[in-house]
Amino acid sequence: MTTTPSTPGQDGPLQGARVLVTRSPERSTALLQALRGAGADPVLLPLIDFERAPDQHALDVACDALAAGAFSWLVVSSATTVHVLVEKAAERGLDLAQLVPPATKVGAIGPATRRILEAQGLRVELVPSGEQSAAGFLEVWRGGGRVLLPQADIAAPRLSDGLAAAGSDVSVVTAYRTVEFPAAAERRLAVQPEDAGASQAPPSYTLLTPETAAAEITGGRIAAVLAASPSAVRRIAALSPLGTCRLVAIGRSTADQAGALGLPVAAVAEEPTPEGLVAAVVKALNPP
Repeated sequence: MTTTPSTPGQDGPLQGARVLVTRSPERSTALLQALRGAGADPVLLPLIDFERAPDQHALDVACDALAAGAFSWLVVSSATTVHVLVEKAAERGLDLAQLVPPATKVGAIGPATRRILEAQGLRVELVPSGEQSAAGFLEVWRGGGRVLLPQADIAAPRLSDGLAAAGSDVSVVTAYRTVEFPAAAERRLAVQPEDAGASQAPPSYTLLTPETAAAEITGGRIAAVLAASPSAVRRIAALSPLGTCRLVAIGRSTADQAGALGLPVAAVAEEPTPEGLVAAVVKALNPP
């Protein structure tokens, strides 16, 4: 793998701590900068990647029905799904705001998802008021209506089941596949940086291989590792015993998966934002 030398962080609560980020570089810009700003030395080990859904026909049918006004709600649970929808709109010569009719309301989970939807010109009508998760969204869901729910192939059924239980007519379609990093070049979803402005230069970073990361963890040279999803936790568990490395989970479902695998969770980020993640790492490395 290509390695781009990283610059050590400034003075801060994480001064000198090496933190392993398990996201791809284009999804980590603001997080790397936030960690470095807190004094950390972040390194990257992308564990998962995303490919186009194998059944493009089903996705096309769903998008055409969406454009025709067949749904009263579009519920989007990940920023990756937004990228897929943008791509599908472009195939039809449209912007995403043109693909989604004005009468179709939009619900979103996660600040990155909401931000990208709004950047595409859509008004987000409903978001969780607390925990940014399926459970948090269902707490504010009013029920009823026809709902289009495009999501990952490995998405848990909690959101779709909860929407249906509230009286909604839910159409679930696979928007993309989650695979081991790196995805096949011909099927990989090309996404723009999710957490930085277009004019913001990408930070330098060090990209590790799984073998190097395992050796670094075993040698006690990684202070903390950030797990962004249950699937990432499963891959972290395969690296090696974590030893003194502290596991920080992004969200309750990720923490629950870690617990099921016997991995102790040192902290759970209260918000899936760069600032929330840095705060969780600080908490993990400086327990009361």
